[in-house]
Amino acid sequence: MNRIVIIGAGPAGLTAAYEFLKLNKGYEVTVLEATGAIGGIARTIEHHGNRMDIGGHRFFSKDETVNAWWRNVMPRQGAPAIDDLILKRNVETVAGGPDPETADRVMLKRRRVSRIYYLKKFFDYPVTMSIQTIKNLGLWRTFKAGMSYLWSAVFRKKEDSLENFYINRFGRVLYGMFFEDYTTKVWGRAPKDISADWGAQRVKGLSIVALLKNIFGKKKGHVETSLITEFLYPKYGPGQLWECVAEDIRAMGGAIVMDAAVDRIAVKDGRIVSASYRKDGATTTVKADHFISTMPIKDLVQSMGEAVPADVKAVAAGLPYRDFVTIGLLLPKLNLKNETDLATLGNIVPDCWIYVQETEVKLGRIQIFNNWSPYMVKDPQHTVWIGLEYFCQENDAFWNLSDADAKELARTELVKMGVIDAETPVLDAVRAKVVKAYPAYFDAYAKIGTVIPFLDSIENLWCIGRNGQHRYNNMDHSMVTAFRAVQSIDAGLTDKKAVWEVNTEVEYHEEKKTDAK
Repeated sequence: MNRIVIIGAGPAGLTAAYEFLKLNKGYEVTVLEATGAIGGIARTIEHHGNRMDIGGHRFFSKDETVNAWWRNVMPRQGAPAIDDLILKRNVETVAGGPDPETADRVMLKRRRVSRIYYLKKFFDYPVTMSIQTIKNLGLWRTFKAGMSYLWSAVFRKKEDSLENFYINRFGRVLYGMFFEDYTTKVWGRAPKDISADWGAQRVKGLSIVALLKNIFGKKKGHVETSLITEFLYPKYGPGQLWECVAEDIRAMGGAIVMDAAVDRIAVKDGRIVSASYRKDGATTTVKADHFISTMPIKDLVQSMGEAVPADVKAVAAGLPYRDFVTIGLLLPKLNLKNETDLATLGNIVPDCWIYVQETEVKLGRIQIFNNWSPYMVKDPQHTVWIGLEYFCQENDAFWNLSDADAKELARTELVKMGVIDAETPVLDAVRAKVVKAYPAYFDAYAKIGTVIPFLDSIENLWCIGRNGQHRYNNMDHSMVTAFRAVQSIDAGLTDKKAVWEVNTEVEYHEEKKTDAK
């Protein structure tokens, strides 16, 4: 019997466990999760009947294997959701699929609406050169932006930083409006100090040229690229799907040990021989034939102690991360007017995400959970349940605010932005913290090529997922790293190249190819 130990019960770790057990080849699978929650950053928090998605997770993939996997775990809706029923909206349903009004294990089809909030106005996300954009900016700003782009098109900069990556694609003026301050909020570093690798992964095909092509370049038979307009979403948020996966893993005979923080990994002769974890004050050591790690590389290397060469240890210790805080606020209403033609309960704005470009606030993004799924909100017809996303460092001043002070800061910033009135009552609130939410692309990251070969040299170690590879993967990419690791192990392979190649193609993450008509 092959024994498998998987470190981490997030999307990558759970996918790997599920795939091993589904093979029905006698694999003995144990998942060790450091916290008391399933799903990693893709978990969902329930608070007084309202549910909060920690990071905002759209279930969309260009990989049909991933889409089929999700559908197998959680079938598509066969009837309209409550908001579609009330508003008499047409929604795509699947014959024989579950009714979300009576069944819980169901995936909803939702509209993708995300916009930028800047100058107290809404702009398309990503920025488009539309009539509304020109109107919002005014002719003078638009003229300056156009001239700036033409200049950058002629005098291109060396792409040795994220700043130059953006400027080459949008010009310095639009870069300053829509990228510089927001990127600094997210990472705590100016884009000039961040590797262009992040842009290559997350922005990819977007540029002024691409935007103009979307407006003027559509010709019969020409294949255009556009952002997705719909996505799938579990009735009760992403954490629900991963909790269902965990239930299935246990039903298939797998073990998931919660609150089991791995802190020591013993390596001998190029193989891991055991992993030790702390739980309830006691240390337990487990042995296995193969170890799959989704834990941060920084922590993984540290846990190996003297088995790690000094240069590898130094680089891994310096790998940077960005931490994350979400503050959920329950409100009776928002001041933002719905000036779109999209109907919503209470006529609130239809956005799933609002990207906050205003420099006067620390707030980075707003999630409106009513629009992700009406079932995330206890009373979606009379209240608005929002998540305010803040990017910070563990133990910095913002992180260490008391719950009361953090919630008051969030309320004050919404008032400053005009999202709510000063008199608007906060009906309920909750705060969630996530450490190492985002692997960062600066400091020691430039030398990560020193670390990866060492990890790959350990024959029975496979690093998968966002933190396991120190790569800003989307959820589906993390799942694909799990697929490939399982396939390789099952085939008796030791080459890790296929796992590391996931998400290295130069394409935008949420694009779809459509035939222009």
